[in-house]
Amino acid sequence: MIKRVIGFNNPAYLSLKLEQMVITLPDIVNDKNMPENLREQGVYTIPIEDIGVVVIDHKQVTITAALMAALLENNVAVISCNDQHLPIGLFLPLQGNNLQSERFRQQIDASEPLKKQMWQQTVISKIAGQAKILTEQGVENGNMLAWCKQVKSGDTDNLEGRAAAYYWRNVFHNPDFLRAQDGLPPNNLLNYGYAIVRALMARALVAAGVLPTLGIHHHNRYNAYCLADDIMEPYRPYVDRVVIDIYKRIANLSELTPALKREMLAVNTVEVLIDHRRSPLQIAVQTTANSVQKCFSGEARKIIYPDW
Repeated sequence: MIKRVIGFNNPAYLSLKLEQMVITLPDIVNDKNMPENLREQGVYTIPIEDIGVVVIDHKQVTITAALMAALLENNVAVISCNDQHLPIGLFLPLQGNNLQSERFRQQIDASEPLKKQMWQQTVISKIAGQAKILTEQGVENGNMLAWCKQVKSGDTDNLEGRAAAYYWRNVFHNPDFLRAQDGLPPNNLLNYGYAIVRALMARALVAAGVLPTLGIHHHNRYNAYCLADDIMEPYRPYVDRVVIDIYKRIANLSELTPALKREMLAVNTVEVLIDHRRSPLQIAVQTTANSVQKCFSGEARKIIYPDW
């Protein structure tokens, strides 16, 4: 079942009632000039079980402690945004699987060769995805396909970095484009979309019973989601594809408008070919997360990634 990704860009009061998220929009409810029946439309309810991600992107959004607890109990990822409307915080449950303690131990005890092989698979899949996007943009990708075949265990030659440098110089047909967190548009759209996928992946990893903090490659001591950042890498090209489409249609992307955010929030429904079947991206990341857990437990040696 696809869970809903919900974004709040306006003032709202979020509370809990009968396992439902109650959304009250004060600008409508408190407008005495509106007919009463229209004011009543300022209150909406959504079953908690239908929600996968909540994005809070307004300073006047209030969420009750009871609702926050209910969201976390149902493995809902809650994202908070800064003044620039970019995600800066991610809330996840401490426990998401009945076998969590056992699986934590398996993950902690994982050997370095296993983690390096898992990172090799991750880099190969990511470069393959970037190569596919370049093909769609009419850009030569023979070097990318060659690099896919040359990635060693642990990517000791840093082919991921070489591929990224070529990819970003060409994907927008703008050789001056620099991919940077604080860079010029469409970096803001990329940041927003990646944050959604990161939340989906972290949520899926928690549900699979592994720690999203302990990465196979990323090891930033200040990053609570190193593993999520590792495993989401092959899914970044799906965000890129959405951003490219927007970039071609809209000249000015300096502001993340509500309409643009809605387009980016829909990335969870993008179709992905994985494990010989087509699935929405949100379901695909669950397949990938479960395969990561099986690698840590010794049941498998291969992460199931999208088939580009």
